[in-house]
Amino acid sequence: MNSRAQTGRRAEDLAAAYLAAKGLTIVERNFRARVGEIDLIARDGESVVFVEVRARAGAGFGGAAASVTAAKRRRLERAARLWICARGWNGPCRFDVVAFDGGRLEHIPAAFSEGG
Repeated sequence: MNSRAQTGRRAEDLAAAYLAAKGLTIVERNFRARVGEIDLIARDGESVVFVEVRARAGAGFGGAAASVTAAKRRRLERAARLWICARGWNGPCRFDVVAFDGGRLEHIPAAFSEGG
């Protein structure tokens, strides 16, 4: 595993632990579909939460959260729709971002909405 992949894996592990400590239950990691990948899928009460984890060495160039571009959001939305259809999910859902800039973690619940 290369250094970038190791950094991403560590960030996902930390994000999963952070979300679990906040009471969310991780139900799936690294859901892959032809249209995109979802880093973490969690339950928060009655909602399913699709989580994008981003890590940057520092906050330059807008930081980790800003790196979730409109194109990335569209890929996440498409992958989420496939997950929802495959699981027959009818309940509420949201898209969160967990961003790491250097050593700082930022959790952004409902970071964007589908089509937004």
